[in-house]
Amino acid sequence: MHHKIAPSLLSADFLNLQADIEMVNNSEADWFHCDVMDGTFVPNISFGFPIIKQISKMAKKPLDVHLMIVNPDQYIPVVKDAGAYMMNVHYEACVHLHRTIAAIHDAGMKAAVTLNPHTPVCLLEDILQDLDMVLLMSVNPGFGGQKFIERTLDKVSCLKDMIVRRGLHTLIEVDGGVNLETGKRLVDAGADVLVAGNAVFADANPTEMIHKLKSL
Repeated sequence: MHHKIAPSLLSADFLNLQADIEMVNNSEADWFHCDVMDGTFVPNISFGFPIIKQISKMAKKPLDVHLMIVNPDQYIPVVKDAGAYMMNVHYEACVHLHRTIAAIHDAGMKAAVTLNPHTPVCLLEDILQDLDMVLLMSVNPGFGGQKFIERTLDKVSCLKDMIVRRGLHTLIEVDGGVNLETGKRLVDAGADVLVAGNAVFADANPTEMIHKLKSL
């Protein structure tokens, strides 16, 4: 399967968001990546569910919603109502992760678990078979434009080995510091989905940058 590209709207122009959404719609991108931050789990605040609901009305591609928040369980119906295809929750924020994943599936969404840079992939051993995707953070979550953490490449390889060894189809997504150079190495290591923010929206020709990322 060819890897997917999920431009992160956190780096989009919020004064001209419709134009950026239409650009992604007309590009080779596969998903929209939407980051929700609460200022508690991560030291930043982004946008909330009303914005995502408006995005979903214009988006012609699935929404990959990444919740960087405490108590994500209580927002499962809201995320579904906002139009999410994939709901991403952090391992570090879920006390009863198995129950959370089951509730996401029961709501009719795909379920993903996100790991912070310091969290080892071995902790997913008993939940991996229930996941549609694992998102590995390759920067510390909360802000765009950070430097890629090299250790992520080893984590991708290790996680891919776990998935293949068990005959699963769980996708591996990576978010943080993704560009043409790091993206190529991530795909080679086994990543299935690349989240790109600044690399896409800060480029003079974002549509062409998406094409380049897709062609890695």
